[in-house]
Amino acid sequence: MLFLGLDIGSSSTKLSVIEGATGRTLAAVSHPEAELAIDSPEAGFAEQDPATWWHCVQEGLKKISAQGVDLKQVEAIGISYQMHGLVLVDAQQQVLRPAIIWCDSRAVPYGEAAFEALGADYCFDRLLNSPGNFTAAKLRWVQENRPEVFAKVHKAMLPGDYIAMKLSGEINTTATGLSEGTFWDYQKRAPAAELLQHWGMDADLLPDIVPTIGEQCQVSDAAAAELGLTAGVKISYRGGDQPNNAFSLNVLEAGEVAATAGTSGVIYGVTDKNVADHQSRVNTFVHVTDTEHNRRNGVLVCVNGTGRLYSWLRQMLATGGEVSYPTLNNLAADVPVGSDGLIFHPFGNGAERIFQNRNMGAHIRNLDFNRHGLGHMVRAAQEGIVFALNQGFDVLKSLGGSCEVIKVAKGNMFLSDVFAQTFANTTQAAVELYDTDGAAGAARGAALGCGFYSSPKEAFAGLQPLGVIEPNAAAAEQYQQAYHAWQKMLPALD
Repeated sequence: MLFLGLDIGSSSTKLSVIEGATGRTLAAVSHPEAELAIDSPEAGFAEQDPATWWHCVQEGLKKISAQGVDLKQVEAIGISYQMHGLVLVDAQQQVLRPAIIWCDSRAVPYGEAAFEALGADYCFDRLLNSPGNFTAAKLRWVQENRPEVFAKVHKAMLPGDYIAMKLSGEINTTATGLSEGTFWDYQKRAPAAELLQHWGMDADLLPDIVPTIGEQCQVSDAAAAELGLTAGVKISYRGGDQPNNAFSLNVLEAGEVAATAGTSGVIYGVTDKNVADHQSRVNTFVHVTDTEHNRRNGVLVCVNGTGRLYSWLRQMLATGGEVSYPTLNNLAADVPVGSDGLIFHPFGNGAERIFQNRNMGAHIRNLDFNRHGLGHMVRAAQEGIVFALNQGFDVLKSLGGSCEVIKVAKGNMFLSDVFAQTFANTTQAAVELYDTDGAAGAARGAALGCGFYSSPKEAFAGLQPLGVIEPNAAAAEQYQQAYHAWQKMLPALD
């Protein structure tokens, strides 16, 4: 049996087909080859047309088929998606406006106002978060600033819910998804009625809830004909990209930690407790393996400007032709730890949660024209990303998170030896590298959700580490000195 995983990102959509019996990936593609554009009609805005994501699914499936995979043999579909986005549709399932995506900052004042009105006790006891800049606050922005659009809203969805709707013709969501939007009451284990009432929003704006892992809906006749799939195929797994990244790495139980360094960078630790950071530097969401009897939450550390910084840097350096990421990585490898005093703060991609949703802006510090070259700039960028993540990792550890082993997929920034070594030596955690990605994880989730695999243990039986990067005790002091120098140069917080 074959299982399809879709990973709907803001840069591209990745698709993987796995063979259930062996767990082997038969095909893996992405679309488009170049990064998708993010529209910014005003400062702090970040939007994409949901139709673009659906087009990427369509084109990606054509590529899968061209590799000889018979899509008619797909038994179930899993969906991973960019978190915190807002998609609005009317009663005819027509999109009402561009999606407000994860790195958009416009809703910060609306989340802060709700936090002040509802109080810290309610927000941290019931939501485990401030409404901050999440999906609920983005919906409030639409209500306040685009009332003519809000009046037409039938359902407010996350990006993964939209793709499931296009596949099935049905609109539904998950507890995991509602939690990432701060729509979830952890005490009642139900949608956050008080938050909606505070804003004068009808609870019917939220889709019906289906299991995160389990049958959610089925591929419609129309979508099957359009995509080359079989009508009735189950959609049996759905998770935001970071909970799904953890799932992809078999990070399922309390105390386990995953990380990723794609467009944004994340460290994600699983806990069996309802924990909250009362300074809102890290955030807690329902993990994909949560059940009524076995509570599983994920504590998420996020830095927006990770791969986004690295892609920006590559574009800036490509004045005389194409500059590859391996070329950048080689430049960084020739520079010592600490980049000879050059410091890069990677905060140029919207409001940063680890700094309480402040829009910090990116900064380069201590640039010396007589000492620093391109290699210093590249290494300082990589070190700056790791140091920023470590700021949040310290908070995660204070909430009871593990600090001994972090599992990562060998991809994106972790393809750089400098980045991976800096990460291990700064966090002082062993880094286990795996050959997997979000699309393959979503495919495994689909197989688990439809019952092909009887347990997560069976689903991940073939996933073995490619290698382990241990912290280097001899270099620990160098990295700590560089980290503290980076911290001292942070912009002052109000």
